[in-house]
Amino acid sequence: MGDDPIAAATRALTSTGAYVMPPSDLTSILGVDDDVWSRFSAYWEDLAPDRYAAELGLRRLRRYGRYRFTDGVATPMSNGAFVQPQDSNPLYIDRDRHFEPLTDAFMSDPLVSRLLRLLGRFATALDDAAEWVAKVHPFRVLASADGEGQPTPEGLHRDGVTLVTSLLVRRHNAVGGQSAVFDFAGQPLLAATLAEPGTLQLGDDRRTVHGVSPIRPVDVAEPALRDVLVITFAPEPPVSSPR
Repeated sequence: MGDDPIAAATRALTSTGAYVMPPSDLTSILGVDDDVWSRFSAYWEDLAPDRYAAELGLRRLRRYGRYRFTDGVATPMSNGAFVQPQDSNPLYIDRDRHFEPLTDAFMSDPLVSRLLRLLGRFATALDDAAEWVAKVHPFRVLASADGEGQPTPEGLHRDGVTLVTSLLVRRHNAVGGQSAVFDFAGQPLLAATLAEPGTLQLGDDRRTVHGVSPIRPVDVAEPALRDVLVITFAPEPPVSSPR
């Protein structure tokens, strides 16, 4: 009898700091079939341009939303600005970014709540925080014959959270896009190309850095695309008492 996939992922995440869960394990855990990713990918046709990436000459689409996660239950929160700590993404230090919100259809999709519940289990295996904030980012990175697609233009980086995850939803006409994870000493922990929909990468963001190599089109007559769902978990900051 094989090892429980959640236990295997938790063990690798807490020991190594990074793990890639194959689609067969994820679909089994979520109680869905392989066709779910084709249906789910339709949400990526309704993303909005990322104007901050456009400032760098990159073609990227995205949306953004937040959830409060407590006792296995995810509750939507207001979006506000997306801000990353100073010791994380070097491209956007001290800069608030504002993105189009997640659609109502996306937020009410049962698969989203199942994913958040599963990822919450991994977050609580890393830390015993009472409340979490889960930040949800559907991304589409595009590349053409005229330019590469840069999933992580900032290079190796942290997100300034506890758990960082990336779920491949669709990949079309693309080569490249290898994910790499290193510890702070520069030792490689993981190198994998998320190629099959439903592949889930997990990382302990407190002790690793990660990045993804550029994508390019196989057939230069049409764009390459890489659709991923990035979800992060960080402890809910304490509310400051008024003075």
